Amino acid sequence: MPRRPNILYIFTDQQEARAMSCAANRDIRTPAIDSIAERGVRFEKAYCTFPLCTPSRASMFTGMMPHQIGIDRNGQAIAEDRRLAELGHVLSSNGYECVYGGKWHIPEIAIPDGHGFRRICGFTDWELPKRCAEFILQEHAKPFFLVAAFDNPHNICEWSREQPLPWGPVEKAPPGECPDLPPNFAVSDCEPEALRCEQQALPMYRARAFTPDDWRCYRYAHYRLVEKVDAGIMTILTVLRNTGQDTNTLIIFSSDHGDGMGAHQWNQKSALYEECTRVPLIVAPPGQRTLGRTDSTHLVSNGLDLYPTICDYAGVHMPPGPHGLSLRPVLEAERSNEWRQCVVVETLFDGGLGTHGLMMRTGKYKYCLYSWGKYREQLFDLENDPGEMVNLAGETSCQPELQQHRDMLARWIEETDYRQGTHYAHPRVRPLVPGQEYPSGEGRVRANKGIHPTP
Repeated sequence: MPRRPNILYIFTDQQEARAMSCAANRDIRTPAIDSIAERGVRFEKAYCTFPLCTPSRASMFTGMMPHQIGIDRNGQAIAEDRRLAELGHVLSSNGYECVYGGKWHIPEIAIPDGHGFRRICGFTDWELPKRCAEFILQEHAKPFFLVAAFDNPHNICEWSREQPLPWGPVEKAPPGECPDLPPNFAVSDCEPEALRCEQQALPMYRARAFTPDDWRCYRYAHYRLVEKVDAGIMTILTVLRNTGQDTNTLIIFSSDHGDGMGAHQWNQKSALYEECTRVPLIVAPPGQRTLGRTDSTHLVSNGLDLYPTICDYAGVHMPPGPHGLSLRPVLEAERSNEWRQCVVVETLFDGGLGTHGLMMRTGKYKYCLYSWGKYREQLFDLENDPGEMVNLAGETSCQPELQQHRDMLARWIEETDYRQGTHYAHPRVRPLVPGQEYPSGEGRVRANKGIHPTP
């Protein structure tokens, strides 16, 4: 009987999906991440469940949407009665040696006891690669599940606030070497009112006062922080390869959420823009095959789908409950006969005005709905408008598509018991007309009290 594969899950914090050279980005060099892509499949339509650390991370290790486990902000813990269904417990109780190094943040910054993992390293990007390498070099009587969780490029938050960077500085951009501004740098005329109000209310969004040159430097610094992580990843992968364990290891690379990267003049996360919600996701299955494939078809949720994928390769039955989809059929057959038609992302601006939001991505379109304000409803044709600059929600010709997505989201809210979603009364809201506000006053009061959507 063949030995079950080792599993290596490497993930970063706040890395935008295109911040790697294997995504055809000429402003960055990531040879380690690229080497995983050369061996596996890079998923271009991969999303987090929530563009904020703790809710997204909690999804990864439970395989459920944040609202299903009662987490919608940082500082919240996974409930005790759900602990045994966490990925660490499930694999360790089924014969895997489960170890964790680096950032946990659910809510403790370093992983404590009680989650099925043995901690090999606390919260430190400096020590993490070395500790992972030392673990791989040990004799292993059982297959292992190793999680290497880097903090960077999250240090872009400190950089934007002109604070010392915890894991060392990044070089200042040489003259003329900053990346260009993104094509969608401008703020759309139909941007939801709530976003700039939240930006003004939250101190962490210091970049709201940036000049265009500041934004270019921001993008440069973000890429350098990713390259620092990539060097650490190379240390881990080199030891895995030198010990001959790479061919029997499932390797996964991803991030908990993205970063605004100056698109729409937005930094940080929480907004439902593509830069914040779309994440890098590369999966290299065990075996000798070299895939080197890019998948631009399947809609993937790293918070929902990594759990069943890991269980599938480990030969472990998942506990009962709602879960995502295993990527194994896509990896091994390049297609899956049954796949989802949409992915949903939740958000909450914690500490500001408390704006909630939901995003639904379908094959061609993206629908966003915020809980209050002018232009709170958005519909984008991502095939023709990947920068999300033209809101189609007010276009008469797009009303069938708009209503279709309203109805799909209403069904999702009902099926997943999304309690925060009680304010999404979208079937009762008039179609958006550019320049016309949704009912304010009464509309916002009713929204905060809650109105269940009706398909």
